[in-house]
Amino acid sequence: MSGGSGGGSSAPGRFADYFVICGLDTETGLEPDELSGENFEQTPLRRTFKSKVLARYPENVEWNPFDQDAVGMLCMPKGLAFKTQADSREPQFHSFIITREDGSRTFGFSLTFFEEVTSKQICSAMQTLYHMHNAEYDIIHTPPTNDKDSCSSTGDCNGTSVSKLQRFNSYDISRDTLYVSKCICLITPMSFMKACKKVLEQLHQAVTSPQPPPLPLESYIYNILYEVPLPPAGRSLKFSGVYGPIICQRPSTSELPLFDFPVKEVFELLGVENVVQLFTCALLEFQILLYSQHYQRLMTVAETITALMFPFQWQHVYVPILPASLLHFLDAPVPYLMGLHSNGLDDRSKLELPQEANLCFVDVDNHFIELPEDLPQFPNKLEFIQEISEILMAFGIPPEGNLHCSESASKMKSLRACDLVSDKRNGNIAGSPLNSYELLKENETIARLQALVKRTGVSLEKLEVREETSSKKDLKIQCDEEEFKIYQLNIQIREIFANRFTQMFADYEVFVIQPSQDKESWFTNREQMQNFDKASFLSDQPEPYLPFLSRFLETQMFASFIDNKIMCHDEDDKDPILRVFDSRVDKIRLLNVRTPTLRTSMYQKCTTIDEAEKSIELRLAKIDHTAVHPHLLDMKIGQGKYELGFFPKLQSDVLSTGPASNKWTKRNAPAQWRRKDRQKQHTEHLRLDNDQREKYIQEARNLGSTIRQPKLSNLSPSVIAQTNWKFVEGLLKECRNKTKRMLVEKMGREAVELGHGEVNITGVEENTLIASLCDLLERIWSHGLQVKQGKSALWSHLLHYLENRQRKSTSGSFSTSGIVLDSERRKSDSSPAMSPLRISLIQDMRHIQNISEIKTDVGKARAWVRLSMEKKLLSRHLKQLLSDHELTKKLYKRYAFLRCDDEKEQFLYHLLSFNAVDYFCFTNVFTTILIPYHILIVPSKKLGGSMFTANPWICISGELGETGVLQIPRNILEMTFECQNLGKLTTVQIGHDNSGLYAKWLVEYVMVRNEITGHTYKFPCGRWLGKGMDDGSLERILVGELLTSHTEADERQCRTPPLQQSPSMIRRFVTISPNNKPKLNTGQIQEAIGEAVNGIVKHFHKPEKERGSLTLLLCGESGLVSALEQVFQHGFKSPRLFKNVFIWDFLEKAQTYYETLEQNEMVPEENWQTRARNFCRFVTAINNTPRNIGKDGKFQMLVCLGARDHLLHHWIALLADCPITAQMYEDTALIKDHTLVNSLIRVLQTLQEFNITLEASLVKGIDI
Repeated sequence: MSGGSGGGSSAPGRFADYFVICGLDTETGLEPDELSGENFEQTPLRRTFKSKVLARYPENVEWNPFDQDAVGMLCMPKGLAFKTQADSREPQFHSFIITREDGSRTFGFSLTFFEEVTSKQICSAMQTLYHMHNAEYDIIHTPPTNDKDSCSSTGDCNGTSVSKLQRFNSYDISRDTLYVSKCICLITPMSFMKACKKVLEQLHQAVTSPQPPPLPLESYIYNILYEVPLPPAGRSLKFSGVYGPIICQRPSTSELPLFDFPVKEVFELLGVENVVQLFTCALLEFQILLYSQHYQRLMTVAETITALMFPFQWQHVYVPILPASLLHFLDAPVPYLMGLHSNGLDDRSKLELPQEANLCFVDVDNHFIELPEDLPQFPNKLEFIQEISEILMAFGIPPEGNLHCSESASKMKSLRACDLVSDKRNGNIAGSPLNSYELLKENETIARLQALVKRTGVSLEKLEVREETSSKKDLKIQCDEEEFKIYQLNIQIREIFANRFTQMFADYEVFVIQPSQDKESWFTNREQMQNFDKASFLSDQPEPYLPFLSRFLETQMFASFIDNKIMCHDEDDKDPILRVFDSRVDKIRLLNVRTPTLRTSMYQKCTTIDEAEKSIELRLAKIDHTAVHPHLLDMKIGQGKYELGFFPKLQSDVLSTGPASNKWTKRNAPAQWRRKDRQKQHTEHLRLDNDQREKYIQEARNLGSTIRQPKLSNLSPSVIAQTNWKFVEGLLKECRNKTKRMLVEKMGREAVELGHGEVNITGVEENTLIASLCDLLERIWSHGLQVKQGKSALWSHLLHYLENRQRKSTSGSFSTSGIVLDSERRKSDSSPAMSPLRISLIQDMRHIQNISEIKTDVGKARAWVRLSMEKKLLSRHLKQLLSDHELTKKLYKRYAFLRCDDEKEQFLYHLLSFNAVDYFCFTNVFTTILIPYHILIVPSKKLGGSMFTANPWICISGELGETGVLQIPRNILEMTFECQNLGKLTTVQIGHDNSGLYAKWLVEYVMVRNEITGHTYKFPCGRWLGKGMDDGSLERILVGELLTSHTEADERQCRTPPLQQSPSMIRRFVTISPNNKPKLNTGQIQEAIGEAVNGIVKHFHKPEKERGSLTLLLCGESGLVSALEQVFQHGFKSPRLFKNVFIWDFLEKAQTYYETLEQNEMVPEENWQTRARNFCRFVTAINNTPRNIGKDGKFQMLVCLGARDHLLHHWIALLADCPITAQMYEDTALIKDHTLVNSLIRVLQTLQEFNITLEASLVKGIDI
């Protein structure tokens, strides 16, 4: 387990590195363990005392230096426990993991049992403590009357089965025997859990059984330390314990990595549904906290969940057993997977967790899981659960979990009675499948299960047959049936999980972006580099997968996986895990030969199970190696004797060094140990010869997380401070990377809209990035919190701020109320404008509080962040929130991120960069909420609007809906109304009813503002509405543009008016007569048409969630309508003075011409006839519409319908040949130039492949 020492040769492949004994050091006596946080109200037997490492053999091995603090803490995470003869004293087994700085791991397996205390001093010390306690207790408390029957034996070493609290209050030296916990432990390089458990249990049995074992204990321990090798990859090994053979087997390099914990237990404890949800949380790198009173359960669940992630690896803090003294670590603002020990008495509500916004809390013993909000579904979740359930049922495990295995909350009370069951099993020894079948028979879900069973063709009866034949099987397989079943179930479930990823990422290699530069420079710029083409990958995926996949691709584990892929080009150099995964992916690809199954959400079941099972069976049937038997050592006579029931202090002289020449190492050195033993480990990137690559991968991992595991030592304040400092640095770095990534994506997209580069962000992806920004903010706000209130630290801070402000404002000094008025009207011209929105943090909070759809604090905080992003005020708001230093001091500890001034400044500065881009992350997500809109209509000054007598109306449409017709009170030009979120606004229809004497209205433009997000749209008009004026229109459709916000311009202190107010933006209707339009030459007109069509083509090439407004591309400033208008205006003969002729007049004449042709039956070929008929049908329909849209409006409608039905190019061809054209156009007109017309037709034909859907407002009142 080389922790730093390179090269495989220095670490002989030994099964175990150390044998350790921990317990009570009688020299130092009883030292209370303050760090474990036990209070002194506890009776002395219930308190925890410091345990010590009493002995370890050998002293040290260079490839795995002994970490005394860590081993001591994890062997006995709660310190020493004392009991009397009245308590149950079952030995408890648990495993643990020590993760080193470099991410490599060592495994520990410990068995804790109780020994009688022989030291008189200790007994009398305990007696004294009792006297003191009782004296104090009697004075302060009346004795408690409630019986504590409910707290029956909890399977852990501190649990005590007490019938009455009273019994505690007495330890009487004369009457009671005192017992103390002690623990023996193996530290090994690989996790052979079952084998180690047997070794330790047999050693313990040797000490407690009346017959002494055949050899001194030293012989067995020497054997396991020095004479038993690690089985080579793909081989099995048999060695001798004290009482019987022990078998372990290790997968080959082409199989799934070694994993030796019973998956069965996790499914029994949690049930399939919960396991899949927990698995999803782990994949998305949420914080995960496991809670149980059994250390082994914590370990089993943690190891199982991380093993099922194959080929991905958990990249963050991983502490399956969190020692009591490290509880402060729970406020780490990073993703973590930790296990917290419960004492079995307190329930979840007593647990103070620093932050829960993105926490997945798993109460293992009670079959209960609390999920973070908005957790996306795992792809094909139902079929996946079905497939797992079928396997579980074949092994007699009910898919919803096994009740007598978990003290399910609903049955909590009644189950206390059957606690014996749960104690007998205490989560390690499983009942046989048949018992669970019996249990199932009474279960109400049995009907559902049997239906499932019928479908899968597994009958529960077959299980019983299987039991009977087991004796025959024993001839073949060397381990017992139960153990073999665990192997089988493990591999089947793991194959199903692995298969999900091989299917999902079957063609991931195509999307890996190989670095163009050499490894070194790639590595230095790693953070800036994109290593995977996420957008293209996602665009290939079925829609339902996207919410999960888009978030998964952002995780550290995915990034590291792809980094590994980039680092290892050649096969030999490949990370073993990657090699296995790639070979599986290749198989699938061969099978499918890139068939569509990769692309659909067709569920592909796992096909690799039998093969995997076979290889295990073969190893177990024919054992490859048998280790040397334990033998007498060279010990003096009389050594190695011990007292019954006490684990002796062993003879260190014989155990401190191994044999000078080990037969094993000699015989197999070339074949096994020196072979590049890469597959050494679960994390399997340990002893690599290639130091360079080792460095890369290590650093690549460190990019994402600064801390993989807290330093397990007794923590001084300085260590805690240092850890927190690392967190602060990590948070800042993460903030920098996130903002950068979001900007690059966003800028990329805007560049595309401006016609540069490729589009590379999808709506799903934007949502993912924003969600992960919200998570980061929650983590920052919960770092170093003094007292936790509510699930969202950010929202609770905002509420405190609000409260403070309200207090201050009632006390009079309102000036500080956090409201900034944009005092300066930024328009030099006197044209009416809307009064600016106040910039107010508090106002924005109120908006969020008023949204009834958002129920939780976490949801509110997220909505507030989204709103602030959309308003480009996030940095400004947070700065204001943090400017209340008193409040920050009150809420946060000194080391908190929010109290590190420099970092805080930099963080706000990073957030400021979001102001450079436009987000609609609030509008697009909260689509059903009510939003107030403010309307301003600006009529022309020049022609007295005040005389206007008709009744105007307006109708506003957006991407999400429209308002319907709103009547505007006469002479009122500003109003506010509320309606359901319209999304980004696209068009305004405005008109009047033509009543009264002066029913003519010249409107310059209309402004509409969303009062929550502050987005303001301008809809230029510049034309008359009135019969007999202009083109006789009573209503017009105006197309809007979003104005840039004022705040930005203010902050930049530059007074150039924003783009949107440049004159060219006023629509094509500025002039009252069409004749004085700027005349374009044919080249310019062709270019305009090309641009307009190109815009539409690009629109359809974007992913659906990303497309902007099509209306703008058709009817906007340089849209298709205005370009075609130029075509028809070119060379139009200008009529006599004062008489306006519109294009529509020409089109009507053409229509009449075609209709008369039909009647005279002078018809050319068929094709031409249908075109002419179509044309006439459309013109007639538009003329018959009840709307008064005027001639230009009609032309606009015709172009839109023609584009929709792919007829425009036919009509142009038709009109070019029409004799009416000859009359009404000059000879130089574009429409008469055949080559130009043909190229125009070709350009318009490109629109044929697109499905154009028109916004309702454009085609109201027409049904074609």
